[in-house]
Amino acid sequence: MKMQANVICTAIKESKGDYEGRAFSSTTFHLSVDLPDNTSGRSIGAVTRPFKMGDAGEFDKWMHLDKSWPAAGLPCLATFDMVAGSDNTSKVTLLALAPIEAAKRAAPAVAA
Repeated sequence: MKMQANVICTAIKESKGDYEGRAFSSTTFHLSVDLPDNTSGRSIGAVTRPFKMGDAGEFDKWMHLDKSWPAAGLPCLATFDMVAGSDNTSKVTLLALAPIEAAKRAAPAVAA
């Protein structure tokens, strides 16, 4: 099931290199998510969770924000895919991420 959500991206990390003869290349986006209550107590606030998307080249699309990254994070529109995992769990995968302003510009105009 695909779904979209407004999220706060707090950081982006590029990983690229070679480990024991195996090449790797990825970009990790740290997105703010709600901290749910659980059996050990209540909670307030949010935490960040890493979501990998694309290869290290994805990082280059965001590099222009290097000197202007907001301290509180960047509001973005995220597209996720949720599928059934093992043991009655769900797996959430990040499919697309765009700054809110860029997402608004890319949206088709609605005729009134």
